[in-house]
Amino acid sequence: AEIRWIDCNIGSKTTVKYPGILLKGRKARGEVLSIALAHSGQRQDTGARVLHLANETTSNIVSKSISIDEGWAGYRGKVYVQPGLKGCKNSTECHSLLLNDQSLTGTFPCVDVCGDTHCVQHEASITSLDEEKLFYLQQRGLKRSEAVSLSVNGFVNDLVQAFPLEYSVELKRLIDMEVENA
Repeated sequence: AEIRWIDCNIGSKTTVKYPGILLKGRKARGEVLSIALAHSGQRQDTGARVLHLANETTSNIVSKSISIDEGWAGYRGKVYVQPGLKGCKNSTECHSLLLNDQSLTGTFPCVDVCGDTHCVQHEASITSLDEEKLFYLQQRGLKRSEAVSLSVNGFVNDLVQAFPLEYSVELKRLIDMEVENA
């Protein structure tokens, strides 16, 4: 079996979202692709929980967050591989983009692997907008808000391409509106 969870969290004051996947059949696969955008006064507490309960199961988690003004966007997740299993794989990536000095983010992974025949990895990164790149884009005729929007959409582009077309078009519009209001 295979399950794929894709989502984008924008707009609520507080979001707490942790989809759970139970991989119970041999060679079952699970994937969570998530984008969270937190504006001033918003808290996006998102993540995923994947439990490997059968041999040779595979999971992939990719979480990207954008924090604007005093917004807080973070990842909180759990990957668990049950004792006695063989050949399980997990890859977890958490990437955060801070749009200014007041933006906040955090990554709180919990990886619990029992056994030594598994491949589990977690990576996290935090970056901020590069003023030099924004200046370059502005010199090419873009307004600052357009340059910021282009940078933010570039940051999430690899995930947006995996979303259904109708969803990705609306998502780009929503991100543009949020960044423009920043």
